[in-house]
Amino acid sequence: MARLRLGPLLRYVDGSSATVWVETSRPCAVEVRCAGGGGGEAPTFQVAGHHYALVPVTGLAPGTTSAYEVLLDGTPVWPRPDSAFPPSEIRTPAEGDTVRIAFGSCRWAAPPRGEPDPVGPDALDALATRLAEDPRAPRPDVLLLLGDQVYADETSEATRRWLAARRDPADPPGDQVADYEEYTHLYYESWLDPRVRWLLSTVPTCMIFDDHDVIDDWNTSEAWLAGMRATPWWRERILSGLMSYWVHQHLGNLSPAELAADRVYAAVRATPDGTDALRTHAAEADRDAASVRWSYRRDFGRVRLLMLDSRAARVLDERNRSMLDPGEATWLRTEALDARGSYDHLLIGTSLPWLLPHLVHNAEAWSAALCRGERGDRWARLGEDLRQRADLEHWAAFPESFEALTRLIAEVGSGAEAPATVLVLSGDVHHAYTAEPSWPEGDSGDAPGPPDARVLQLTCSPVHNSVPLSMKLGFRFGWSGTGQALGRWFERHGRGARPSIDWRRTGGPWFGNHLMTLTLRGRSARLRLDRARGREARLETATESVLTP
Repeated sequence: MARLRLGPLLRYVDGSSATVWVETSRPCAVEVRCAGGGGGEAPTFQVAGHHYALVPVTGLAPGTTSAYEVLLDGTPVWPRPDSAFPPSEIRTPAEGDTVRIAFGSCRWAAPPRGEPDPVGPDALDALATRLAEDPRAPRPDVLLLLGDQVYADETSEATRRWLAARRDPADPPGDQVADYEEYTHLYYESWLDPRVRWLLSTVPTCMIFDDHDVIDDWNTSEAWLAGMRATPWWRERILSGLMSYWVHQHLGNLSPAELAADRVYAAVRATPDGTDALRTHAAEADRDAASVRWSYRRDFGRVRLLMLDSRAARVLDERNRSMLDPGEATWLRTEALDARGSYDHLLIGTSLPWLLPHLVHNAEAWSAALCRGERGDRWARLGEDLRQRADLEHWAAFPESFEALTRLIAEVGSGAEAPATVLVLSGDVHHAYTAEPSWPEGDSGDAPGPPDARVLQLTCSPVHNSVPLSMKLGFRFGWSGTGQALGRWFERHGRGARPSIDWRRTGGPWFGNHLMTLTLRGRSARLRLDRARGREARLETATESVLTP
């Protein structure tokens, strides 16, 4: 008899359809059956000895809530008979509904409940507790997970024991994951947490990778990549990382129509074992990042989300360095400007913050200038060493890309069709903050005047990870006046152009395990930051603010 190994995860939801992802123990037919009518069925597909299905659910009505169950070969397997949680539900939006979007990044798997947690209470566990205890409470319409959903390079003690039982930890990559099978263990560890498992079954999710989904500082630079490709274990790591991301995260980001048109998805399902087809796809993505698009667009009523791949889509050639390859940049511009008057809020999801503390921004731009040779070969070597040691690889480390994104945001946010807000949602930096840019007055060539929309950087990290004292002190100093003055020295020494905008911190820095939630109705926008506290992991509101009335 087939068993449910992982899931269900509720992924895509619109007014009439949804998708539900599962992993099963053997090949079978997976059915999702909704209490109020509607449902769907799909056969499993196989990758590396594992069996998965992404079930398209149809026949749903807008503005309804439907409890659902999962059946394998006709046998019910979800919800579990002994479940302490409310039924898993699919809630479809109706036109004009308020849209609630929760987001955060950087989640190290929580230990089993009752065991000491070395990094404090998990914000996803805390959100699950809040929703389970009061099913009538407002819940997110979607949860955005902005990177580092698993940590391939920083494994838990339990995972290290599992790895040691499987292979000699003295062999590279040691206590990091090495192949697809070991990646599946990370997803089990993270998503079989009972509270998180229920949460992901009833709140839709959108995901994008960041570096730790593969390895710390993934694609920092051309020199970094050359060094990694020279190691004997890297190829299997990157292919397994991309394959497991495609299966566990990427597929669920797509709408049913996009899935139906996806050639890789069709190829994987067309054969009894889709491993070779998926491995070929991952190898092509590694060889030529421009051949694959991990970025995607989702529309939630009059809210548009553009989720960017700011890791794999990079151009690392030092002479043409860019956060996004030309095709990716064109895609972003096209989707942002498409039917601009049809949305009230534009959300740009990027795992890496666009606006950083000023000192950090200037240090990254300085390092990029040194690596370009602005101060000669000796300084270029120093710049590369600093770039890799200090993780200087955010948008600021790609100055032309920073300015291109800045210009696009100003263009989208200006004129009669401008949305009320353009909000950049990010994580990565293990603290939470809000920052607001300011443009010079007037419009002169490449320096547009201030946009009509309110523009903000909203950063929320981590969901569940450590925040060492050195990081707290460093980021506080980075935002300080003294830090800004030091940053201006870096700017002068690097001989780079000053950013075309300035910005100020409007909230934070906040440290701890957090989630941010946007509440969007019409052209109004509100932001709430919740922090997980206590041994039982409960959310407490740290701050609330009105972004637009």
